[in-house]
Amino acid sequence: MQLVLSSASPRRRELLTLAGFQFVVRSIPVAEVRGADERPTEYSLRLAREKAEASWSGGKEVVLGADTIVVLGEEVLEKPRDRQDAVTMMTTLSGREHQVITGIALKHASGTLTDHCVTRVWFSPLSAREIEEYVDSGEPYDKAGGYGIQGLASKFVERIDGCYFNVMGLPLSLVYRRLREIPV
Repeated sequence: MQLVLSSASPRRRELLTLAGFQFVVRSIPVAEVRGADERPTEYSLRLAREKAEASWSGGKEVVLGADTIVVLGEEVLEKPRDRQDAVTMMTTLSGREHQVITGIALKHASGTLTDHCVTRVWFSPLSAREIEEYVDSGEPYDKAGGYGIQGLASKFVERIDGCYFNVMGLPLSLVYRRLREIPV
């Protein structure tokens, strides 16, 4: 079976490589627009499925699609649109707990298998200066919720409950477990 990653995310490529997966990348962009009444988990799963299905070309390949979102209450914090959006996100997360949800989809010849992972993350209270310095680093702009747990924002994370790799963008254990269920 050939594993195909349907993602342009360098973190997902890095994580799959770190875990020893053999794969190729084939990313077809899909519109990432949340439906008016779509719950956060449903949204993440739908996008993962659409990404996997968009990149599937048949045969014995298995296409992995994934979508990671940050959720505070029912508010979904996606990638910041601009500097002010990044500042607002970090200010909102300061001193609070939030959830990181990653939906995964594995498209294969017999269908599409979907699942998701939820990790709870607690941030330390942040000063306005800490937020400004972090946003000025440029790190928040391509990350859901405006931060990367593996980078400069690692010092803001007091604790997590769940999968660390999920917060980076891909719950490796879940992906591995579900891949093993696909008939070869």
